[in-house]
This record gives sequence, C-alpha cells and structure tokens, in this order.
Amino acid sequence: MGIAIMLEVSDLRIAYGQVEVVHGVSFNVRQGECVALIGPNGAGKSTILKTVCGLMSPIGGSIMFDGRSTAGLPGHTIAGLGISMCPEGRQVFPEMTVMENLQLGAYTRRRSAIKNDLDEMMTLFPRLRERAGQNAGTLSGGEQEMVAIARALMARPKLCIFDEPSLGIAPRVVDEIEQTLLAIKARGVTILLVEQSVSMALRVADRGYVIEAGLIVLEGSSAELSGNKDVQNAYLGF
Repeated sequence: MGIAIMLEVSDLRIAYGQVEVVHGVSFNVRQGECVALIGPNGAGKSTILKTVCGLMSPIGGSIMFDGRSTAGLPGHTIAGLGISMCPEGRQVFPEMTVMENLQLGAYTRRRSAIKNDLDEMMTLFPRLRERAGQNAGTLSGGEQEMVAIARALMARPKLCIFDEPSLGIAPRVVDEIEQTLLAIKARGVTILLVEQSVSMALRVADRGYVIEAGLIVLEGSSAELSGNKDVQNAYLGF
C-alpha cells in the first residue's frame, strides 16, 4: 500500500473579481513529505495557498484534505481540521510577547496540553527562549520568522503550509531557515512550501510543481526539477 495522500487539489480555479488567475491546477501532497510550489512572482502560488487555507473561495475544482472536501470552508474550520499556515511576511502580533504569540498558535487546544510543545519550540529555536518575554515587534526579521514558524507548529498541524519563509530575510539567516525546515520535515511534519529561493525549496522538498500564469507547467521530484534545463535557466541561474 502506498503512502496516503493528505491533500489533493483537483482542477482548482480561482478568481479575483471577474478575473480568473488560477486555471485548473491539480497537485497532491502525501503524508510525511514536503512538496514545493515554485514559479515567478504573480504566478498564483500564494493565491493557491490562501484558498487551501480557506482565506479565499475557489470558483471551480475541488480540495480534499484527509479525505474531506474543504473547498469553500471558512479558515477557522480548516484550521480545526489540521492545516496550519506560516504566512508571507510573518505577520506576528507585534505588541504581544514571543510567548504570547506561541500560545495563540495553540488557541484551539487545551492550555494544560501545550507546555511540552512550548518547551519543544524553545529547543528548536533557542533564540526564542532568550526572548520569550520580549514583544515580537522588536525582533529582527529572522527572529520574527522563527516566531511565525513556531506559532504555526504549536497547532500540532497535520499539514503545515509555508508561504515565502525567506522573503525579506537577511541572506545570512536564509540558511538557518532552510535548516529549520529540514528539521521540521525530519520530525515527520507534512509540508506544502512556496519559496522564492527555488534552489533552497528544491533542497528541502521531495517533489515540486512549477506554476506559471496560473497553470502547472512542470512537475517532478526535486532531483528531476533541479536537473531540468528550463528550471535551471529560469530559476537557478545556470
């Protein structure tokens, strides 16, 4: 028996007003793997993630998560089913402390059950332990990204979605973000990743889909995509 498909998106169509921007996209994510969506800015990648999370409603197609149709369900319902998102631009609560931000990530869980997870996040991100009582808005961009990632993991999601985790991060910190994603993957967390650094995305992911102008134009294993001449020329600087 093969590994179960956790997320299956079929013929997904999405529009902003009267303008369709995603045109029949289909992809899947199996339990325990990391799948990357790559492509140029404006291709529709983040729009797809928002729709999977319930922040937008599709105009066509289907989204199945863990055997249940979720297309059109509100975001809080989808979060309750086990999808957590680390959004583009981090979006921490700046006037709240690091600890309060992490606790908010577990708002659907019983407070007595989250202490061990808080300790685990502080171990995964030692700098957050040092800054637990500090307002999140005073942290560096890289530290805020760590808060956002840890907050998403505090929900104990079945599927964790990352939207551009290295966007706006100092180059010296991007390697640290990559190692963090690899550590999360090693823990068995299922990941759907959109990332502007295609080379980094393909080092972290097991498989990937290339999206251009709202369409999937290529798919394959990370090794296959890394070796593809079109991918190399367009995204890897070869």
